[in-house]
Amino acid sequence: MPGTVPLIGEKFPEMTVETTHGVKKLPDDYKGKWLVLFSHPADFTPVCTTEFIAFALRYNEFKELNTELLGHSVDSVFSHIKWVEWIKEKFGIEIPFPIIADPNGEVAKKLGFLHAQSSTHSVRAVIIVDPEGVVRAILYYPQEAGRNMDEILRLLVALQVNTQYKRALPANWPNNELIGCSVIVPPARTIKDAAERLKQFKCFDWWFCYEEGKVPAELVEKARRFLQRVATPFSGLKK
Repeated sequence: MPGTVPLIGEKFPEMTVETTHGVKKLPDDYKGKWLVLFSHPADFTPVCTTEFIAFALRYNEFKELNTELLGHSVDSVFSHIKWVEWIKEKFGIEIPFPIIADPNGEVAKKLGFLHAQSSTHSVRAVIIVDPEGVVRAILYYPQEAGRNMDEILRLLVALQVNTQYKRALPANWPNNELIGCSVIVPPARTIKDAAERLKQFKCFDWWFCYEEGKVPAELVEKARRFLQRVATPFSGLKK
């Protein structure tokens, strides 16, 4: 249905798109990798330009997390190419990831990216798709506020931890106010399980138990670096 946002837990809808790197089949071309698909309102706009540079500066960190970036807006491929050239000429920054061209808004309509007050501008949506093509997270920002790329990186680490270890992550993980970098044990399913988990894990109660040392220290520190960078004034562009 046009304008319907995919649901978390659903397969990402199959589609063929034109990009600045050629034709892509979604989600098949990204099977085996995580995908961050993000839309922006329009090329040659200030906030979007800052976002694309921020994504580009962190591109290698996304790659280290087995993740590919894919941009989108309701602009033509020609507009995307010229904008990418302008960014390189003005700031010396290469945009290494493809951008979907969607001048008819077909992709935006299918994914629910369009702004309610505009049929020609998409909102700042982010859809994270896992290596099996399943939607794992959806973020929406307004046109007026740019996204935080380090939070997207932190969220990727959290999703990958959940996938591998089957544990939930608390607020502000890995710097949670109650349990630090520990992870939350899944809910008990029986009365016996509820009693046993009090012996197996640290718990505030049988329904709130957590596990220390489950996540490798290097992953915890990686996520902490993303949080620290959010709070640190940026000193300038680094290529």
